[in-house]
Amino acid sequence: MNLEQNTSLLVIYTGGTIGMTQDPISGALTPFNFNNIYEQLPVLRDFGYQIDFHSFDPLVDSSNMKPEFWIKLAQMIEKHYEDYDGFVVLHGSDTMAYTASALSFMLENLNKPVVFTGSQLPMGVIRTDGRENFLAAIEIAAAKEDELAIVPEVSIYFENHLMRGNRTTKFNAEHFNAFVSGNYPLLAEVGVHIKYNKNNIIKPNFKKLKIHSSLDYNVSILKLFPGISESVVKSTLEIPGLKALILETFGSGNAPTDPWFINALKGGIQKGLIILNVTQCKSGSVELGRYETSLELQRIGVVGGYDITTESALAKLMYLIGENYPHDKIIRLLQQSIRGEMTVENK
Repeated sequence: MNLEQNTSLLVIYTGGTIGMTQDPISGALTPFNFNNIYEQLPVLRDFGYQIDFHSFDPLVDSSNMKPEFWIKLAQMIEKHYEDYDGFVVLHGSDTMAYTASALSFMLENLNKPVVFTGSQLPMGVIRTDGRENFLAAIEIAAAKEDELAIVPEVSIYFENHLMRGNRTTKFNAEHFNAFVSGNYPLLAEVGVHIKYNKNNIIKPNFKKLKIHSSLDYNVSILKLFPGISESVVKSTLEIPGLKALILETFGSGNAPTDPWFINALKGGIQKGLIILNVTQCKSGSVELGRYETSLELQRIGVVGGYDITTESALAKLMYLIGENYPHDKIIRLLQQSIRGEMTVENK
C-alpha cells in the first residue's frame, strides 16, 4: 500500500454529532468550523494529502434526513468525482446506514472510496470518538495499491471497523461500536495497522460513473408483531400511491397464517403492489418455504429478500421503482445482488 503525496480528498460535512463542538462558556453544542481543522487536528498535516472541505448549508440532523438530500449528496460527488481520489462523508449516525445504502445504488460504477463516518460524541469534547473515526476514514479513503483505490465502494467506518454501507445497521445508541454488519464480513479492521480484507471488497470495473437520481418514495415498511391487527395491516396496504411494501417478518421470513392476513397481502399483490420480505433479525436470511409459516407468503407472490437489511431494501426499492423498470424486472432484480447488498445462495 502506498500513500501518495498528491492524493486529494473531499470531506463533505452533512451534519450530525461529529461536526459539533462544545462552547467552553455556555456548554452548548455549535457546528465545528472546518476552516480551522488543521489547528484542531494538526496530525492531518502528517498525511500529506490535499484535503478540501464542504459543509452543507443548512446542516441536516440525521433524523431529518430525506431522499432529496441523498440526491443532493450524490450530485455533489458526481460534480467533483474527477477532482478527488476519494470522499469522506461526515453524517449523523442515526440514519447513516440509510444514506450509505442509498448512495451505493445511486452511484453506479463507483471506482473511488466514499467513506461515511460520524461519532457518538462531538468532535470538540475530550473523550470523543470522532477524532479517531475521522482520521481513520481519511486514511482509508486515500489508501491505494498499484495506483488503484483499495476500497472503491460506499462504506461506513466506525470504532475500528470498516463495513459495506448497504450491509450495515445501527444497533447501539450508547457505545462507540454503534454499527453492525450482521450478514457480511468486515472490509477492514483498524488497529496498529489497517488490515484490509481484500476478498470482501468490491473490485473496480473502470467504467464511467453514472448517478441515478430518480428515486420513487412510494415505499413503506410494515413491521410484524404478535397480535398485529387486521386494521393496521389493511390501512398500510391502502396507503394512497403505495408501490412497494417492506414486510419485516420473524426469523427466516415467517409471518402469521391467519386467512385475513394472507388474503390482505394477496389482494395488494394482485393490484400490482410489490411486497419484499425482510427479516427483523440483525443476522440471518429470509428462506421462504423453510417453515410452514412462510409457505403461504411464497405462494401468493411475496418476494424473499434473502439477507438484505431493511435500510438497504428501502433504498433498493426506491432506486428500482424510480428507474421505471417493468414490474417483472423489478421483481427479478430484487432477487439479485446488484451492489453487493445481499448474498444470494444458489440451491
